[in-house]
Amino acid sequence: MARLGRPQGRITRGTTGVNRLRRVDRWIAALPALRAASDPLVVDLGYGASATTSNELHERLARVRADVEVLGIEIDPERVRLASAAARPGVSFRLGGFEVPTDDGRRPAIIRAFNVLRQYEEAEVADAWARMTARLAPGGALVEGTCDELGRVASWVTLDASGPQSFTVSLRLAGLEAPSIVAERLPKALIHRNVPGERIHGLLVELDRAWAANAPLGVYGPVQRWQATVASLRDAGHPVLDRPPLGGRGRWRLGELSLPWAAVAPLP
Repeated sequence: MARLGRPQGRITRGTTGVNRLRRVDRWIAALPALRAASDPLVVDLGYGASATTSNELHERLARVRADVEVLGIEIDPERVRLASAAARPGVSFRLGGFEVPTDDGRRPAIIRAFNVLRQYEEAEVADAWARMTARLAPGGALVEGTCDELGRVASWVTLDASGPQSFTVSLRLAGLEAPSIVAERLPKALIHRNVPGERIHGLLVELDRAWAANAPLGVYGPVQRWQATVASLRDAGHPVLDRPPLGGRGRWRLGELSLPWAAVAPLP
């Protein structure tokens, strides 16, 4: 057990980049947990070596909640010092980890933890999830996942206080050869479960098959091909989220596919 006041977690590599998290930010901007929040405090947990992703998060969310505040939390004191020296209005930074420290006991409406747990062990995920979701405001959401260096391949889990609720894949469709490329960027809870017999493996196999079967629609563009691919999965019985704000063709056009967590959850 960590000492009271000691940040919970370990320093990660801190890799970051301009526009890297645009896909997950777009998802967060649509979440009812943000739009309906009485106190729109959003935590960027483990923002990395620079404040880039925290600042971008604030810019994107302010378009739907002008009163949003972003708190960047890092376990590396030097990263906090550098980010704080260049802080912008609406964005602040502090030292911390999975305990998600805030001033005056405020509970965040959203916690974004991206490319953090990837550097942990699978056995550590459940505890980290529990620590973070325990800090959420009522109705709040934790979005935890990973992406490639350019933000073209991403996936994440959205959780509430009761646990994981949904799983999302988000891909750059232009030039996409096979959707299963996301296997390299699955959340830590799933990345080692991409083996025959596991739900996530079955989903990726079916996704590739549907993508191949809808190849003729590629003449109309990759978006039309992807929309048909996701619709094919739904029609085959997969519980694809197909209604706004987090599902349906408007989301599919972005290269997204979302399903209930139970559809991909690791087997016991």
